[in-house]
Amino acid sequence: MADAMNVGVNLEAFSQAINAIQALRSSVTRVFDSLKDGMKNKETLEGREKVFITEFQDNLQSVNRDLNELERLSTLVGRPSESHPLHNSGLLSLDPVQDKTPLYSQLLQAYKWSNKLQYHAGLASSLLNQQSLKRSANQMGASAKRRPKVQPSTLVLPPQYVDDVISRIGRMFPDMSIELFRPNGTSAVLLVTLGKVLKAIVVMRSLFIDRTIVRGFSENVYSEDGKLDIWSKSNYQVFQKVTDHATTALLHYQLPQMPDVVVRSFMLLYLIIHSVFCPISSPYTHSRWIALALLVGPGILSHSTVTVPHLI
Repeated sequence: MADAMNVGVNLEAFSQAINAIQALRSSVTRVFDSLKDGMKNKETLEGREKVFITEFQDNLQSVNRDLNELERLSTLVGRPSESHPLHNSGLLSLDPVQDKTPLYSQLLQAYKWSNKLQYHAGLASSLLNQQSLKRSANQMGASAKRRPKVQPSTLVLPPQYVDDVISRIGRMFPDMSIELFRPNGTSAVLLVTLGKVLKAIVVMRSLFIDRTIVRGFSENVYSEDGKLDIWSKSNYQVFQKVTDHATTALLHYQLPQMPDVVVRSFMLLYLIIHSVFCPISSPYTHSRWIALALLVGPGILSHSTVTVPHLI
């Protein structure tokens, strides 16, 4: 192995060339040191200049001598043989062999995968076209007559009408405090307060309820900019559970022909939930255990990890 490495290279000249490089670097360093130090202290200016020039010339001659010696040794080192073994590093400059590159198999696998994807996408599209999501089950059949689309008038109700409905609901339930806000134009946001138990934020679009959040009475319902926080969850798990079930009831109970009835029934639902945390004298006591079972969930109040605030 050592003989193969030594082919075409004069190792003795190579070692001498390394020493010549070190000597050249030392002589160059002395040149710059003399320039840095400048003229040394002598009695007369002429003496200082003469000594400086002499030392500088000697250093330059030393650099020239070391450089000539390095050039002489570089011709004696020789060049390594072309058959010098490079091992794995010699493969870096070679192009990959096409026969050994798995390009064809990868392209074939990608083509088969693309065909399967297109086939399954076609099946899914045909199934979805057959089972179109309609509100009426009568329109599922192919022979059913298409009813003309009626533009819903409840989505474009004037804000005055919405305010009147909310004020009537507030007079209907005196135990409930309803504040109406319009932070984003005509859409209303209600802040419903029930005693010292809970606060509910109801986001509306005309008279349709889009979103609701239930928090404890002691929790902050406003964000840092002073607007109602309609996104943050309650810090108490019991009110998070109430929010989930109230949202479920909201999604499953809609009456587009009479949206004011939906809003009034939803407020009544909050009163029933409020009765869960109220004394026995509440007028909705007969519904408190039903609300506790259906909305809050069995065992949530007695769970060890649930924190319930002091409400009464």
